Amino acid sequence: MAAFRELLMEMPVVTRGITVAATMTTAAVHLKFVSEFDLYYNVHQVFQGEVWRLVTTFLYFGTFSIDWCLHMYFVYRYCRMLEEGSFRGRSSDLFFMLLLGAIALLLITPLLPISEPFLGFSLTCALTYVWAKRNPHVQMAFLGLFIFRAPLLPWVLLGLGFFLGHNPISDLLGIFIGHVYYFLEDVYAKPREDGGLGGPRVINTPHFMRVLIDGEEEAVEVGPVRGNDAGGFNWGGAAVVDNNNNNNNNNNNNDNNDDDDDGGHGIANNGGAGGLRRRAAGAAGGGNAPWWQNAGGDDDDDEE
Repeated sequence: MAAFRELLMEMPVVTRGITVAATMTTAAVHLKFVSEFDLYYNVHQVFQGEVWRLVTTFLYFGTFSIDWCLHMYFVYRYCRMLEEGSFRGRSSDLFFMLLLGAIALLLITPLLPISEPFLGFSLTCALTYVWAKRNPHVQMAFLGLFIFRAPLLPWVLLGLGFFLGHNPISDLLGIFIGHVYYFLEDVYAKPREDGGLGGPRVINTPHFMRVLIDGEEEAVEVGPVRGNDAGGFNWGGAAVVDNNNNNNNNNNNNDNNDDDDDGGHGIANNGGAGGLRRRAAGAAGGGNAPWWQNAGGDDDDDEE
């Protein structure tokens, strides 16, 4: 039991939450606690008060079977690779991406003539699409028969699903949602000097999500980050700290030097380089630990 708990806690928070929730949902259906007919997305039932369908439609991938294992493998694998890759240290951004994708699917699905009652397949496809586009040089092998690059993975899965008799609309909808997110984050908001369109970032994670999931401090204030926001990649930019802070620090340093010249009893400047470094460290994720993490570490390194 301890080994299982340790394995579970090694997962990033968003990956762990989705994996556990989907497994528990399937187990509840398997044990007859609930029926799958109470979980699928139905607009009329939602307006009648069954609002849990807005969530359970993304967590049920069928009963325990080989097909369920394959879908859960894709959910776990690519969600974790994103969370430990381009979303590293920004799990709230990944959660917000999934939330936006889920809302889009809930709005679009009722407009389609044919759609799946469970939308987790489409959301998984969107997740896979974003990972594939952000890893264009990764080579993959399909059943050991042929090798292809990662951007073709969603289309390979689409063809495989169609061959097995799955509804292709579900995968196509996920590819569409994933492409919209990829375009807005990694193309539109990417600086022009790096080949992007240089537009403003239109997808901004709410601050309360950052506080709850990433543990960012509300008091931390830094200047704009040039190039780091687009798509979660470091495009070569650097954080710019407000010049007013630098001027204040220089004034404090000058005052301290004057005190030393007068009597050698000047007070050490706590707002100088050390304070600036602490603010920069807080902006990089060095603030309070998030609520889901055991923050029992040693705080001696934060003190000067």
